Amino acid sequence: MQSVNTLEKNSHIEIEEDIERELEFTSFYRWHHWIRVLSIIILTITGFYISVPFIVPAVNAEPTNFLYADLRGIHEIFGFVMISMFIGKTYYFFFSVKNKGELNSFKDLFSIKNWLNQVGYYLLITKHPKLSGAYNVVQLIAYLIFYIAITGLILTGLILYVHSFHGGIGAMLYDSMRALEAMLGGLAVVRELHHILMWGVIIFVVGHVYMVVFNAVYGKEGTVDSIFSGYRWKRKH
Repeated sequence: MQSVNTLEKNSHIEIEEDIERELEFTSFYRWHHWIRVLSIIILTITGFYISVPFIVPAVNAEPTNFLYADLRGIHEIFGFVMISMFIGKTYYFFFSVKNKGELNSFKDLFSIKNWLNQVGYYLLITKHPKLSGAYNVVQLIAYLIFYIAITGLILTGLILYVHSFHGGIGAMLYDSMRALEAMLGGLAVVRELHHILMWGVIIFVVGHVYMVVFNAVYGKEGTVDSIFSGYRWKRKH
């Protein structure tokens, strides 16, 4: 009986030694992530309303039914929040001293073996390949497409913004945004492009949530927990 207990104790020690906690995301990254999540949710809801108003305020004799204007104002506020997050994330990506994991992910981008193993992992036929950075190749491409879409949304959003506000930032950006508007083919095209890019972000979010849950369940390394705590569990060998 004593030998069995000793064996169980030794096995427990081996398991503990085989798994270690590793910092995955810094506090800046986690705060940035959740602020961006909140911004995307609010921008999506208010954006749909601006496109097709689905709530009509109660009619009254006072000129106080400014629901459309209020939601457009909220949309523009969180649009600038998203711009600030975009600028901060871009700086963090290239110049962060604490975390070079994202930048190092590009090392795997041109490895055919890495691509095959990663796709095979998602198809449940191969093991997860060893990564040089924070993201695998599929994640990296998805994030690149996401940031291209966000860039397009910011530019088209600023074009629409300068038509509503002609002072302050609107006045500063008016000439450059009107020139970009003409290059894109006019205001109607800009509105349509803004709407299409929004759907691209929605599709990305759905895919992102699915893959995070997949990796958390199949990989069992605390992937979901890491965006809250900053840490994930990794096997040493």
